Amino acid sequence: MPQLNPAPWFAILLFSWLIFLTIIPTKVIKHITVNEPAPVSAKKQETQPWDWPWQ
Repeated sequence: MPQLNPAPWFAILLFSWLIFLTIIPTKVIKHITVNEPAPVSAKKQETQPWDWPWQ
């Protein structure tokens, strides 16, 4: 039965995991964020009520 021969499929599995674990993470890490996150102040901002002019 040829489906029980693991030789070609095992090599494909190893090479695909090699690509997933080495090449792809380095390409993803190289991307930079366009807007760096700004530090959030601890002071809570007060909100103003908004009156709907048409009611």
